[in-house]
Amino acid sequence: MQKQPALADYDFVIINTSAGKDSQTALAYVVAQADKEAFPRSRLLLAHADLGPMEWPGTAELAATQAAHYGLELARVERSQNLLAHIQARGMWPSSTNRFCTSDHKRDQIAKLFTRLASDLAAPGRPCRILNVMGMRAQESPARAKLAPLSRNARVSNGRKLVDNWLPLHSWQLPDVWSSIKASGVPYHKAYDLGMPRLSCVFCIFSPPAALMLAGKQHPDLLAQYVDAEKAMGHTFRHKFSLASVQRSHRPR
Repeated sequence: MQKQPALADYDFVIINTSAGKDSQTALAYVVAQADKEAFPRSRLLLAHADLGPMEWPGTAELAATQAAHYGLELARVERSQNLLAHIQARGMWPSSTNRFCTSDHKRDQIAKLFTRLASDLAAPGRPCRILNVMGMRAQESPARAKLAPLSRNARVSNGRKLVDNWLPLHSWQLPDVWSSIKASGVPYHKAYDLGMPRLSCVFCIFSPPAALMLAGKQHPDLLAQYVDAEKAMGHTFRHKFSLASVQRSHRPR
């Protein structure tokens, strides 16, 4: 598939957003491309998988602000069981090889949105065509570097809907992202000004120790819940790394 899709080939363009820097940059890029191609903004939809108290405070509200800036509808989806409760029920934390936090709480919830859109459209004689936009960049990790900028999402495509994944920022570097944000004038999350490298869960399994230390300082009550979960499950947050060590580092000496 070509790297730059023609938006007119799709019935809907769904822009996934965590309200983080890459999401909001992808949003700005797609809106500009839609205007350039005369693709109606009414067929663009911003989708936020809400993680509730597990994500940084103000994230869902910021996603709504960013959507409103471009005059787009925001669809908020969520799993009925919150992430921490899900982790405790499984008795283990997510990992790089078992990312149920992403699959169950983000990807599968967005997939339900695809199904609803396909049902609402009910185009005779052909499946609903959906372009699924995500802000992942090759610079972020070796795994993401291997992703195709444009690919068919075979997992959710079927006779009623065809879904393509598009990563418009795949080749972008971090300075490009921040230049776009500053030029847009659209608000970004204050967590970045605190020093967080990414916006997702407050305590993300992929965060470096320094980021987890910073998150723990900002959110001691949530940290305490995570530490209690570690103790109850007998399973540390990461292999040979416990959030209890983060909690201890913040205690007065």
